[in-house]
Formats: sequence, C-alpha cells, structure tokens
Amino acid sequence: SGCGYNPARDKDCPGCDLNGANLSKVFLVETNLTDANLTGANLSGANLTGANLRQAKLEGADLSGANLTGANLTGADLTDANLSRANLSQVSLVFANLTNANLANANLAVANLTGADLDGVHGADFRGAENVNPKYLKD
Repeated sequence: SGCGYNPARDKDCPGCDLNGANLSKVFLVETNLTDANLTGANLSGANLTGANLRQAKLEGADLSGANLTGANLTGADLTDANLSRANLSQVSLVFANLTNANLANANLAVANLTGADLDGVHGADFRGAENVNPKYLKD
C-alpha cells in the first residue's frame, strides 16, 4: 500500500491508499478507515466489527465472509463488491452505493439502508434490514 499501512502494527489509517491490498482474515475491529481507498482489496474473512469505513472506496472489493457487525459504511462505494456470506448486521449503509454488489447469504439484520443505491444487487435478503427503498423489495 502507498501509505505503509501494517494492520498488525497500525490500528487506524484514514484516507489510506490500500488499492488491491491483501487484508484477508485480518483483525480490524473498530479501525478507522474513513475515506480509505480499498478498491479491489481482499478483505475476505476479515473482522471489521465496529470499523469506521465512512466514504471508503470499496469498488470490486472482496468482503466475502467478513464480519462487519456494527460497522459504519455511510456513503461508502461498494459497487461490484463481493459481500457474500458477510455479516452486515447493525451496519450503517446510509447513502452507500451497492450497485451490482453480491449479497448472497449476507446477514442484513438491522442494517440501515436509508438512501442506499441497490441497483443490480444480487442474492440479497432484505428481511430484517431497515429503511430499504420499496422498489428493491421483491413481492
């Protein structure tokens, strides 16, 4: 990464350029990654419980199986991201862009989706999620 971020040593890295970084299975509980560039990053199986990812760029990122319980993803760009099997319970996805994201078997219990762009999302089960635009709910 461009900023020398080492998750084993550094807790926070707001604004970091972690484009394409391999952070698979990394422990990032309550980490501040506000405005970070995580485009194409591998965060599969990572523990991001309570992390602050507000306005983060996560286009095409692999978050499959990641634990994001209680994380703040307000305004984050998750276009084409893989969130399959991710735990998104109690996550703030307010005004997040989830266009074409994979949400197969993701846990969205009590996730706040106010104003979120869910165009083209696949595999999502919005039961238990909050403030989902009715146009995205299946009959």
